Amino acid sequence: MLIKPIDTETRESALQLSGPLIISRGKVHHLGGLPGFCAVADGSVEAAVYYCCENGMCEIVSLDSRQENLGTGTKLMELVIREAARLGCSKVWLITSNDNTRAIRFYQKRGFDMVAVHREAITYARKLKPAIPLLGYDGIPVRHEVEFEYRLWPV
Repeated sequence: MLIKPIDTETRESALQLSGPLIISRGKVHHLGGLPGFCAVADGSVEAAVYYCCENGMCEIVSLDSRQENLGTGTKLMELVIREAARLGCSKVWLITSNDNTRAIRFYQKRGFDMVAVHREAITYARKLKPAIPLLGYDGIPVRHEVEFEYRLWPV
């Protein structure tokens, strides 16, 4: 599997993994305009991560993979962490939904700390993106954002 920056050749295929629009902490992110990395196998984008570095912090806006447990997501996150450090960011942070227990486990196992639960944030995000489902994994109501961070150095 080849891991590389998302470019004009891979962007359209990478966008199909998570869709073009992500909302976190009330901010609308258009993935087509964000930097990222992707994993390509046999000419197909199998995983992608998008990030946004602002004000000394780097948000992982989206991380998606067609297949889990291959180490691809971990490699993509490591690239973002390295890029954030190179850019002088003090932390990398991300949001997941309260129903996504696999992601919550994944992030904690990779050194991310749970720092906040933003109650009803996804309920409000539905006003901007009505396609967000009411029920998520295992039939859990999707309502809250769970925030994680990875400190690159003390602030």
